[in-house]
Order: sequence, then C-alpha cells, then structure tokens
Amino acid sequence: MKNNYVIIMAGGVGTRFWPFSRSTNPKQFHDVLGLGKTMIQQTVERFDGVCPQENIYIVTSEEYYELCKQQLPYLSDDQILLEPSRRNTAPCIGYACYKIASRNPDANIVVAPADHIILKEEEFRTRINMALHFSEKNEVLVTLGIKPTRPDTGYGYIQFMEAEGDIKRVRTFTEKPNLEWAIKFVKSGEFVWNAGIFIWHVQAIKKTFELFLPEMAEAFEGIKEDFYSDREAEALKKAYPQCKNISIDNGVMEKAENVFVVLSDIGWSDLGTWKSLYDISEKDKDQNVIDGQTILYDTRNSIIKTPQERLVVINGLDGYIVAEYENVLMICKKEDEQKVKEFVALAGTQGKEFV
Repeated sequence: MKNNYVIIMAGGVGTRFWPFSRSTNPKQFHDVLGLGKTMIQQTVERFDGVCPQENIYIVTSEEYYELCKQQLPYLSDDQILLEPSRRNTAPCIGYACYKIASRNPDANIVVAPADHIILKEEEFRTRINMALHFSEKNEVLVTLGIKPTRPDTGYGYIQFMEAEGDIKRVRTFTEKPNLEWAIKFVKSGEFVWNAGIFIWHVQAIKKTFELFLPEMAEAFEGIKEDFYSDREAEALKKAYPQCKNISIDNGVMEKAENVFVVLSDIGWSDLGTWKSLYDISEKDKDQNVIDGQTILYDTRNSIIKTPQERLVVINGLDGYIVAEYENVLMICKKEDEQKVKEFVALAGTQGKEFV
C-alpha cells in the first residue's frame, strides 16, 4: 500500500451549481448533501485504507489554498498542489504525476475529482483496489465505468470489448453524445458512463504523456529537480504556459491503445448540476427535495435549497429549482438548468460579487 497514491482534482468552479457554487467558494468545499462534511472531505475519507494519508495529493487553484488547509488540516503544503492557471485536466494530472514520480518512481496512482458522489463506498474501494492491482502488474491506463441507468447526454461513454471478468479492454470513448446516440449506446449493452476516475502506474502515464503530449511531458520533466522545494511555484509558472489546454480524455485516453475499464456499480453521480442533486436526494410525498425552512403550497417535483435562518414560502411551482446563497436567489425551471451558465455570465456583468 505504501506505493499507492491518490490525486484529487479540486480546482473547478462548478458554474452549473451557481449560486451555491461561487468562484471564491466552489461546490467541492460545501456540504452539498447536508452530511456534516464537505465534498472534498468526503472524497479524501473515501480513500481511507487505499493509501497512506501522506500519499494523498490535492490539485487546486492558488485561491483555494486556504479552503484546503481549513478543511484538510492534516495535509502538508507539499500535498496541496497549486496550479498557476486553469488549463483543463491533462496539465493538472501531469503536474501531480510528475511530482509524485520524482519522489517515488514505483507509484501506483488513482486520480479522482473532488466533487463526485459515491453512495456504495465499500464497493468503490473494492473496485479501486482491483484496478490498482491490475495497473501495478501491467502497463495500462484504467478507468471506472458506470453502468448507465438512462440515455444521459451529459456524460461521456466508454465502449468495451467483451471479455471474462469485470476488467474490459476499451474500444472507444465518446464525449457527450446526442440523445439519439445515447439511446443506442444504452440499448447495446456495450457502453458504460465515463466516471472520470483513473488508475495507472506512474511510469505508464509518463510514457503516454511522452507519446501524445510531448510538450507537456518535457515541461514537467524539465522541472523535476524543483518539486518539493521552495522553487516549485516559480518553476511551475514557467512550465504551465508550455502545456496545452486539454482534458486527459481528449489528450490521452481517447488515443492510447492500452486502456481498460473496470465495470462498477458504486452509486455514482458527478453531481454536476442541480438536477443531478435532485435525482440522488430523498424526496417528500410531493417529490420535492428540500434543504431549508420552507412552507410549501401546491408545489411538487422541485428542489429548494435556501439558508436555514430564512423562512421561504412557495406556492404553485412544479419542476423548479429555487436556490439562494448569500447575495443571490435563483428561480429556474429544472428543465432549463443548462441556462445556469448563461445566468452566471449575466450576473458577472452586475458585479463580480455575484459570481
């Protein structure tokens, strides 16, 4: 277990979860489910027993350093990696993997987002350990695949080849298909959702970066002597501009031939939107999800998340999001939740304190 490492990606703003998720305090640092722990705290605890605590690394933005220290006080500064700019997931993952490799060339790594929900945590650990055992023995890139419950167009899909057991070779990746294709994928039984959780040996991912993202590999290899030193932040500012703004899926996973998927039923949700929170939450007799003090009349199929100290009275809503946080109240049809990004852009024109 001493060679197992976990990289948690925690630099996103979570715009689709506005006004709850803000640029100064995004959703991964909130207790979204009302469990008494924030999403990043839940994510770290999920890996208890998978790797030693000192082998957990958080990659985030410089402005979230204090939030990380407050919520994860047992992590050292070396375990909180601060990106000088946001350049998608490939540079974020590359930075962390190359840093870990500079200290432990035998590292076996799990990469996971900080803002996902896993309801079946024991089964999750079983699947992660299965993948780690496989990546330790083989030069492979592994991802977790979730059996789809509906033809959702908001997720990426992984097509796998038939083989015995729950570890399958990947045939194709498809990013967020249209509804027609999503229906075909689900009916075929050959596709799973891409959970965005990856497992690999550090030498395997380094080889893949060298093959498909050589400028990025060169940038991080060139500063390996600066990792774990007071020169690291300055070295990163020089390395990051050499990194393409690209996701790990587009930059690596879709191109590599040694990709495998572990089929997983772990109660997973990426909690990317208000609707996804509604879907996994407990509902009252009128199919409402309520977090706050409310009096409801003739209101159903809605999600209401408001401050505990404020009484909210609602009459006559069906299928709405009512979300209030600090200085913003949003009321929006659930079916129009994709407009939330537009709302954020417009709110920004009213003043940065609203976003």
